[in-house]
Amino acid sequence: MAVEAEHRRIAADIRRRISNGEWRVGEPLPSRAEMAVRYGVNPQTIRLAYVLLRRTGVLDGIERQHVAVAHPPAMRTLTDADADWPFSSETTDVRPLPATADLAERLGVSVGATLQHETVERMDPGGRSAMLVTSWWRGRRRRHASCVVEIGVAPLSAEQAHALGLLVDMLAYRLVRTRLDPGGRPLETADLILPVDRWLIRLRPSEQ
Repeated sequence: MAVEAEHRRIAADIRRRISNGEWRVGEPLPSRAEMAVRYGVNPQTIRLAYVLLRRTGVLDGIERQHVAVAHPPAMRTLTDADADWPFSSETTDVRPLPATADLAERLGVSVGATLQHETVERMDPGGRSAMLVTSWWRGRRRRHASCVVEIGVAPLSAEQAHALGLLVDMLAYRLVRTRLDPGGRPLETADLILPVDRWLIRLRPSEQ
């Protein structure tokens, strides 16, 4: 059987075994070498199966390290882009940065103006990285009255992929969230990076 078909057959079998409870959410799967022996194939075939399962959200993990059963997307549903995160999070960077042309336009400041900056890694219920939030603002952080969110997709950078345990250039949702003061002026802007294979986005309409 061709490697292409074989790795898909193995991926389907692993998915079935996970559904049957052989491996539970958060539990690591055997190494590629061990699984290759179990299935009687080359470790490269197992690598392709694991890559496919990561891309479809069945597995989480880092290339050449370990893979584990992922939490289902329903446990990581974003219902409000401005709501507090219900699970654990870790601030990984707080260095002030100069405003790029894009950030200057988003915040209404001059290019090169010093911005406060924060990158937060948000975890899923199992303690693995689920989302990266990078925020920028001018001066002190102020309370906002509302926010607007634009949704698009973008490939993961090497740094983002490493933090999320995914492959470089995999697609992610990119939510550009801008917090506004009562007069509608921008106070703070942020990029929320969400892997597309882990998230279901629900947009809640504003109340009339």
